[in-house]
Amino acid sequence: MSDPKFSGKTVVVTGSGTGIGQAIARKFAEHGANIIIMGRRKEPLDITSQMLKGVMNSVNSSGTVLSFPGVDVADEAGINGMFDSVKQQLGSVDIIVNNAGVSGPVKTFTNASVKEFREAVAIHLTGTFWTSVAGLKSMDKGGKIITIATFFTEENRYEQRPYRFRTPYTAAQGAKNRLAEALAWELAERGIRSISTNPGPVHSDRIYKTVYPKAAAEFLRVGGYPGLGSVEVEKVTEGALPLLGEAEDIVSKGIQKVAAEISRGRNQESKEQVDKVAATVSGALTKIQEIAEKIQNNTSKMIVDSEFLTQEDVADMVMNLCDEKISKLINGRVIPNDRVFYPVKPIVGTAVQGTKDHNLADKVIIITAGSSAAKDIARVIRLGKSIQAAGAKQVIVLAHNQADSKVYAEFHSHSLDLLDEDALRRIFNTARTKFGQIGAVIHFTGDYDYTSPLSSMSRKQWDALIENFLYIPGLVTREAVNAMAPEGAVQEPSKYKGTNGYVVIVGPDAPVGKKISGIVRARSDVFRGALRPYTATVNQELGDVLGSNMRLYLVLAGNTEGAEPNPTTLDTSIMDLISGAEQRGNEAIFYVDEARTT
Repeated sequence: MSDPKFSGKTVVVTGSGTGIGQAIARKFAEHGANIIIMGRRKEPLDITSQMLKGVMNSVNSSGTVLSFPGVDVADEAGINGMFDSVKQQLGSVDIIVNNAGVSGPVKTFTNASVKEFREAVAIHLTGTFWTSVAGLKSMDKGGKIITIATFFTEENRYEQRPYRFRTPYTAAQGAKNRLAEALAWELAERGIRSISTNPGPVHSDRIYKTVYPKAAAEFLRVGGYPGLGSVEVEKVTEGALPLLGEAEDIVSKGIQKVAAEISRGRNQESKEQVDKVAATVSGALTKIQEIAEKIQNNTSKMIVDSEFLTQEDVADMVMNLCDEKISKLINGRVIPNDRVFYPVKPIVGTAVQGTKDHNLADKVIIITAGSSAAKDIARVIRLGKSIQAAGAKQVIVLAHNQADSKVYAEFHSHSLDLLDEDALRRIFNTARTKFGQIGAVIHFTGDYDYTSPLSSMSRKQWDALIENFLYIPGLVTREAVNAMAPEGAVQEPSKYKGTNGYVVIVGPDAPVGKKISGIVRARSDVFRGALRPYTATVNQELGDVLGSNMRLYLVLAGNTEGAEPNPTTLDTSIMDLISGAEQRGNEAIFYVDEARTT
């Protein structure tokens, strides 16, 4: 055996039926470990299980393979049952590799469904959280949790890497990096280490057959293709794109089926018309392939040797991170293993370029309140009064908590479930119809308890955080942008071009106090770490992709010194933003209490 240090160790690898997860499982099997594989599909896991057993035999390993098909990392009961079974059969777990992931929606956030958003976050972020927390019950001193995130989020909390068409993915991955850091702080006393790694582009079917082609198709949907409308391009993406790489006759049948569907929608169902549309669909598929190859080539040009990592490279990297000496040196760190030189615009600021004239005459401003805390209620009321004083035509407050509508009685207020997509869309559209064009939407997330350990949270508590700091801000942002755009823009993206409006998310505050521990700072940054890359990606899509003048701003109050947030600074900053003060700049994320006051 080439390296006995993993002999007898038990390694759990999520998403291990194919791809990177399978390569990681194989690498540990080659070095004597017991391997726990899991995933949603049984057939790939059966194949992987047999392959791992063969590897173990070839190196004379006494290791065991346990397979758990049908276990989704986001499934609380499934993960709990898996760890219970592993503990009964093998005892403690030594290493957890959080690898499971999905592409998620590869489309502009304005056109992505809530279901797709939730699924991507559930697997990438909640799956990582719950697999780690549930696994801790079976983990002793010396255990290691390795989390695989992506280079397409922030390398640090001040540099943002937007990833167009991937808003839930970037938000989940950003939070995942911060979660890995927070877990390292919390588990240090137990002698358990937590490390995150961000591989760059990796040779895989997912990136070649899913991400790049779907991104190319979205460029085509937004930019247009001769002979097809945007909705029709979407039909091509859904019906024919997945067939690329299949036998020619299968692709041809798929093209004909999509062409027939498009022709029915046009009420032109003659054979001549269907054949004509089929030729157009075939041309669109060829164009999609060309764009996908261009995306791949452009990415490779940003790598020093133009080479993507192999899955085996990532497996080697993960195994090295589990080395006792190396893991001690880098515990709690996010390792930027990618080699991509990815230039980004600076978008983080510490002060808004203000304006003395907060003229909001004839503007309809909506404030959505996700928090019922007294501090946040006071902020909403104070800001609402400032907006009224600036001459706004109407101030509307939408409270997530039914009981809060009474405290906003001085405004036009409603209470509704901000997670209810239809209800939120309906009230935004009603506001536009009744009062006029919406000028800005401001959302307050509120805070969470930074003194409460993440590693001992119940699943219910975690899910509530996800809803409050990811699902609600994401839904409010999407519905706000679509309500400020012309009707039908979702179906015809060209209508977003030149549109105006602002969305401001007021995220969780920095922790307050004279002496703030590292553990508290790490916990406080988990969901700020989700909202930063989300904001960067949304703005890239609004500006570079859709050609809109609309902007999303993220305002984060409090500072690194632990001072109480300045209410005047917060109000003035928001008023400046919705008055258009920052329209000409790149900055979109503001730490408003970090600016020098003298």
